Formats: sequence, structure tokens, C-alpha cells
Amino acid sequence: MTALTREARLLETFAILADTLVDDYDVVELLQTLVDACRDLLDTTDAGILLADSTGVLELIASTSEAAQLVEVMQVGAEAGPCIESYRTGDRVSLPNIEDAPAIWSEFRRTALDNGFAAVEAIPMRLRDVTIGTLNLLRSTPGSPPDDDVAAARAFADVATIGILHERTLRESEVLSTQLQTALNSRVLIEQAKGVVSFTAGVPVDEAFTLIRTYARGHGLRLSDVAARLVRRELHFGPDTR
Repeated sequence: MTALTREARLLETFAILADTLVDDYDVVELLQTLVDACRDLLDTTDAGILLADSTGVLELIASTSEAAQLVEVMQVGAEAGPCIESYRTGDRVSLPNIEDAPAIWSEFRRTALDNGFAAVEAIPMRLRDVTIGTLNLLRSTPGSPPDDDVAAARAFADVATIGILHERTLRESEVLSTQLQTALNSRVLIEQAKGVVSFTAGVPVDEAFTLIRTYARGHGLRLSDVAARLVRRELHFGPDTR
């Protein structure tokens, strides 16, 4: 990818993110667009976003792969690792070589290495003194991403954070809690819908998610609404839904 093409695609991504921030926007779709952009445009192998629920527990909301390995790494990191450290401190946590992780992160180190990841960057999703989660970049080779990639990732995270918090959430914590819980509930619905489509269409879970997302975009619907219809069996994807 040439520098000009990359710059153009970065600008295009920011435009897409900005366009997404309209009334009643789909939080999960916004964050999925963000992690996909990180994978496609930055020097990273996979990316994922963890958001905190109303009790401060981090949950995986969006990832570049539905593979169990990535999900496991992210979840372990939310218990003890760079993800939770970044969330707690509100600072970027850089681990250029996961083998050098401290002893307290031993479970994260083992899980990440076993699944082919060698480095991680955890970037807080923070606005002023409010941190709502982390954007996490995982690399298959040791080393830190280039500074401009980190700057782009920070900007992506900032845009998403502002969108989730919105002006009214800065004034009313109850609205913030409701928005975050809605995102978490939406992800549960999407996980259920993936299982339904995987079964009815006879496709792997990764492909099931792609079918759901493509249908939602093609019909101008919210991802979570399509998932809810699938779970309620009001919408059916058969073997010919490709």
C-alpha cells in the first residue's frame, strides 16, 4: 500500500466513523469498523475493543476475528494484562515482546504466545478523566508499531469514545451506563445470532457474522436489530444465503 493510498484510506475511515455518529447509531457497528480499519491500515495482525460494563468489568465488544483464540487472548487480558492495566490507569500500555510480560501477567503471556501473538499495544478509550475501555492491537511479530500507526489508533479510539460518551453522557452518568450496557447487550444478541445462522446456513461462525453484517448494511438496518430478528426467528438465513 503506497503512503498516499494509506493516507487516503485513513481519511476515508475517519469520514465513515464520523458519518456513523448520528442519532440512534449502532455502537457495535461503529467499533467493528474501527477494529477492521486498524487491521487493514495499521501495522497490526489483529485488533479488539474491550468496553467496561456498569460494574467496571471489561467485555469484548468487537474484534477482527471471531476465532476462539483471539477471543480467549482478549478475555484473559481483561483479567490481568495490558488491557486491564490500560483501562485502570488510562494510559497506553506497550508490550513490544510478550515474552517480557511481568509475572503477574503470566496467564496472558502464555495464552497470547500459544496463539501466535508476540506483541501488544493497549490504548485507552478515554475522554478527559473518563475511561470506558481499551483498543488493543496484537502483532504476530515482536516490536512496537510505528509512531504514526499508534497516533492513528489513538485518533480512532478518541473518535469512538466521543461517539459513545456523547455530550449528554458527560452530564449524566446514567446515560453513559445505559449506552455501555446497550452495547454489551447487543454483543450478546449478536453472539446468539451467529450461532443461529451458523446452524441454519451451514457455515462457520466467522462467515455467519459476515452474512449478518452484510445483510444489515445492505438493508440499512442496525446490526443489533438484525441479530434480534434472527434470534426471534423472524428472519431466516438458509444454505443459499451467500
